[in-house]
Amino acid sequence: MFILFEIWGIDIYKPLQSNIYIVIKILQILFLLLVGFLALQGSKFIIHKLKEEAVNRMGKFRKVSKGETEKRATTLASLSQKTINIAIFVIISMMILTALGIDIKPILGGVGILGLAVGFGAQNLVRDIISGLFLIFEDQIRVGDVAIINGTGGLVEQVNLRITVLRGLDGTVHIFPNGMITTLSNMTHDYSFYLMDIGVAYKENVDNVIEVIKQLGTEMEADENYGKFILEPMEILGLDKFADSAIIIKARIKTVPIQQWFIGREFNRRMKNRFDELGIEIPFPHMTFYFGDASKPVKVENNTQNLDEKKLMELLEKISKEKKKS
Repeated sequence: MFILFEIWGIDIYKPLQSNIYIVIKILQILFLLLVGFLALQGSKFIIHKLKEEAVNRMGKFRKVSKGETEKRATTLASLSQKTINIAIFVIISMMILTALGIDIKPILGGVGILGLAVGFGAQNLVRDIISGLFLIFEDQIRVGDVAIINGTGGLVEQVNLRITVLRGLDGTVHIFPNGMITTLSNMTHDYSFYLMDIGVAYKENVDNVIEVIKQLGTEMEADENYGKFILEPMEILGLDKFADSAIIIKARIKTVPIQQWFIGREFNRRMKNRFDELGIEIPFPHMTFYFGDASKPVKVENNTQNLDEKKLMELLEKISKEKKKS
């Protein structure tokens, strides 16, 4: 039979060789994909270890909290991981194309020309990337900070080369191209302050009120649930100004980053309760209605606290008659 195939010119080995070639190429591609997957996992493991080591070293040489160094390390680790992922993807893709017998030189040349064209047309993109590099490496802002960007505040969720992402208190996500950031206020860099303007009535003794505020600050420092977030004793800046209906005492509490609002809310709660106990008056706005000379106010005397509907109608009718007489 093999002799007959030879006589007829049929190559029975060619299909077999073709199938073997396809199998080899598939195995090569699978091997390259496996290498890429292992490279990605290995890079994640290495970056995680480097991040932990960086946090430990930065904590020794910089007098900042561990949370601050972790935010800095997390931001840099995220940027490094994204860069490595892109590099691995490009390299593995080129190797797969080469394994398939595709010449990648024209592709690389085309990519270079395309990159040059994009570079001329995408100046905003280049500006965003350069601004992102300065944001990250100058440690201006980190993931986990609370910042105000161009007048909009929120929690920093992402900082990468092109954009910075904030999430507002109501859950709204704000996205800023890095090149468009003109003003940036980081509210949680290294430490934070909770600033208070405490208004009390003019009749109150200022020195006594300040002593009460100091005592409250000392009590909060001694509380294990709150004292761990307070970095320094409460600072009383003094009588700040004379307002329309109150005197304003300014004070502040230095806290670890992002905990100033937690500490401030608890302090306000304690201060309100303590002022109520001691009879210290906190002024609040009052409204007075004036009818003018042509319609003077009607004096109403009533010994009962609650008026039923009938008495209310009689009262309104009396007011109406008085206005007509005037």
